[in-house]
Amino acid sequence: MEQLKELKHLIGQISDLGGAMGLLSWDQETYMPPKGAEARAQQMATLARISHELMTGEKMGGLLEDLKGFEEQQAADSMDAAMIRVARRDHEKRTRIPVDFVEKASLARNRAHHAWIKARQESNFALFQDNLQEMMDLAREGAELVGYEDHPYNAVLDDYEEDAKVSEIKTVFASLRDQTLPLLRAVLDAGDATDYSILNRPLAAEKQKDFALKVARDLGLSPEFSRLDTTTHPFQTNFSIDDIRITTRYDETYWPTALYGVWHETGHGLYEHGVNPELERTNLARGTSLGIHESQSRMVENMICRSRAFWQHYGADFSAAAPEVAADLSAEELYRAVNRVQQSLIRVEADELTYNFHIMLRFELELELFEGTLAIKDLPEAWNQKMQDYLGITPPNDALGVLQDIHWSSGLIGYFPTYSLGNLYACQLWNAAAQDLGDMDALIAQGEAHKIIGWMRENVHQYGKMYSPRELIQKATGAPLNADHYVKYLNAKYRDVYGI
Repeated sequence: MEQLKELKHLIGQISDLGGAMGLLSWDQETYMPPKGAEARAQQMATLARISHELMTGEKMGGLLEDLKGFEEQQAADSMDAAMIRVARRDHEKRTRIPVDFVEKASLARNRAHHAWIKARQESNFALFQDNLQEMMDLAREGAELVGYEDHPYNAVLDDYEEDAKVSEIKTVFASLRDQTLPLLRAVLDAGDATDYSILNRPLAAEKQKDFALKVARDLGLSPEFSRLDTTTHPFQTNFSIDDIRITTRYDETYWPTALYGVWHETGHGLYEHGVNPELERTNLARGTSLGIHESQSRMVENMICRSRAFWQHYGADFSAAAPEVAADLSAEELYRAVNRVQQSLIRVEADELTYNFHIMLRFELELELFEGTLAIKDLPEAWNQKMQDYLGITPPNDALGVLQDIHWSSGLIGYFPTYSLGNLYACQLWNAAAQDLGDMDALIAQGEAHKIIGWMRENVHQYGKMYSPRELIQKATGAPLNADHYVKYLNAKYRDVYGI
């Protein structure tokens, strides 16, 4: 069919532009000299404008109109029908956004990003305050342009988790808080489960990198399609199914930072690489939502690499690779140490039990900023108060508090809730996999965790964006999202670790 061929060609061009923008962004985060910022901002804004014009142009609209009948005749699992559906959804949303707004927002994000880097380096929120105000103003303007039901924040949520609603997020978070806060208090009351000073034993960055990559390779992250670099804030990006980039940061006095950073981003990378190659250069060749994406990274980081079985398998390897850290440690000591529960300042280093409180804090503050009920200038104080309320600690400075995350500087308003949704998806998918694979701990202990990744590739990764997150979790697990899996997992794991 000629119209379908033309649509695929047009979507392929948009995909190419996305890859080019991704490459420019990755370079900006890793190797670009600081003085390149202004030119890079303009380059990315130009590409964003061209991509937007292709998606919203008359040609795209005409092709989608011509293909309505064809789409309706296809089977539910048709790749072509899914590609048309996603294109139509994107077209309808983006045609409501003027191209001048797209370019303006792209330039503003680049300015905000570099202002955030400087503010974080100097631990001075005031240097970022005006940029954050601009990000919130743009988010509200974008929501009004796109349109929404019930609440304008639903419009920004939808960019990251299709059809998610602020009312649902509030309900889920309230339930998580009520069910996990008693467990957290019990764990904190129980006291230390092991000697945590071992986490601060000095370890050279190169040794951290070597061991982290060994595990990543075992899980399937081959150097043939991936690379690891260093950056301020760890992330994963990709420019095609076979070009995966992950980053981490190193702290030679706290080795879990890099190891678990690499393994977290490995989960993201394996998801993108696992997409069916037939979807390459289409709008389906990416994860279906950030919540599902986060389920894969959190699963690798926590359910595999923080498991007792993992350290039973890799403990000897770690001792050999880093004798100055682990030569005198048992697998059990390593397991208990990396599962320490503590009232910590930094989200990306938070344990599984406190992690969601970091997300709740950000979601609640972001919603207040978005609604205008919290002034930007008052954000550091509000942040510190919520940290005290939820975790009983107060950041000593802005860098360890309100400036620690990259998201707001990148205009990623509505992103944070997907982290906790990812935890819920991860446990539900894990239990579904266990029904097919059997004893998951036995697989990990035997060095066969890649079989778990294989199940995810078959039931999650390969579909890319063919299904919405609601459809995918139903298809993969046979049930809609249910938080009980996650709550049971936390209780079983941490009552065992802390003997309560």
